[in-house]
Amino acid sequence: MTVEIEPRVVEALRALGVPYELVPIDPDYADTTAFCARYGVPLERAGNTIIVASKKEPKQFSACVVKATNRLDVNHAVRRLMGVSKLSFASAEETQALTGMMIGGVTVFALPPDLPIYVDDRLMGLDWIILGSGSRSSKIKIGPEVFRRLANAQVVPALSVEVETGPASV
Repeated sequence: MTVEIEPRVVEALRALGVPYELVPIDPDYADTTAFCARYGVPLERAGNTIIVASKKEPKQFSACVVKATNRLDVNHAVRRLMGVSKLSFASAEETQALTGMMIGGVTVFALPPDLPIYVDDRLMGLDWIILGSGSRSSKIKIGPEVFRRLANAQVVPALSVEVETGPASV
């Protein structure tokens, strides 16, 4: 199997100077729930990068990273952070146009430099997490301290809500 990782993601990781492990996967299992089930990774170790969009023009976007076991608090926490009245999850088309990445591979690395990144503080207590690699054929295993090195990232308390059943929407 050929392992793909976006060259711009590799460059972003090099620039951050943090150790990481590239985990090759079958692209058919790139979505978080399928990946965790197939590769035996606990859902609470997976971080979903979710692109959120304002509903009114001019469109505003942000990237949010939450545990796969949590639900992003779009209507309260993210709306407040972005300072807009109405939000929704960006469509797959909007996500790809903004990030150059497909759903199932979206990562916080190599995003547009002016895109705000909000990271749920619940991720920070883990010693490692799984994130997208910019490609559906691999994941990145990395320490959450990497978020503190991203210039446009902000660690936010209560960015998500814990859910009792199933993973966060992706």
